[in-house]
Amino acid sequence: MLDKQTAQVRQAMLPKSTRVFAVTSGKGGVGKTNIATNLAVAHAACGEDVMLLDADLGLANVDVLLGLQPRFNLSHVIDGEADIDCTVVTGPCGLRVVPATSGQTSMVDLPLKSRAAIIQAFADVTQQPDILIVDTAAGISDAVARFTQAAHHAIVVVCDEPSSITDAYALIKVFSREYGISHFHIVTNMTRDAADGRQLYLKLHRVADQFLDVVLRHIGNVPQDSYLRRAVQEQRAVVDAYPNSWSAKAFRQLAGATGRLPKAGGASGGIEFFLERALADVRSPVSEVR
Repeated sequence: MLDKQTAQVRQAMLPKSTRVFAVTSGKGGVGKTNIATNLAVAHAACGEDVMLLDADLGLANVDVLLGLQPRFNLSHVIDGEADIDCTVVTGPCGLRVVPATSGQTSMVDLPLKSRAAIIQAFADVTQQPDILIVDTAAGISDAVARFTQAAHHAIVVVCDEPSSITDAYALIKVFSREYGISHFHIVTNMTRDAADGRQLYLKLHRVADQFLDVVLRHIGNVPQDSYLRRAVQEQRAVVDAYPNSWSAKAFRQLAGATGRLPKAGGASGGIEFFLERALADVRSPVSEVR
């Protein structure tokens, strides 16, 4: 692991800081990866240097969603077979994608040595991005919580079905009480329209406001859209494939909303500093402006 003095020296030498957004959900099947991927493409389409990290380390599918065929992934980085620059594949609008692997149980619970290898690899990235979007696994595992805790902003995806709302609430409760995360940005997905999305958000907000000491903010709504389903079937980002569709417009609005979020006051530097916090061996609350 990087010692504190080394981290401070590296941080001082970095020409820019990377803003980190973790996209997560209480359960699978709510469109989390689609949200993370299209949000990343929407930011990249605005001319920003964006990297998308597939942090669902055991069941990764960002590369599948975008129709990419990476030669290497994070498992090769851990094994010393490739560096990060060789692993990165280019997606729409110049988006840089860091793929993980699927169906490899050894990636789910990484030992300390493997965590250190990932941190060191990202320290050697030739060009640090302006924005890093992290597509976490679904659920409330410690690994998901750590990635979310270490990010500057936590984005929770929810859709209008009882299990999704219940599991989103459970995630917010666990992450706030056990990991010290107090601010969550909510994206409502697969709704009829913006008003429907607002009502869905209010359902979650009412129960969280009653029982939890957290701040929730509704930052975007992605409606049901046949063009989005078509883009998934074509293994393309809807923002790139059908830019005039309702869902593509929603993702551009979401990119605008995330772009306006305040920069973190305490956590800065390149990607390795985010990973140092996310993959640290000791759990500790992270104090940030969200």
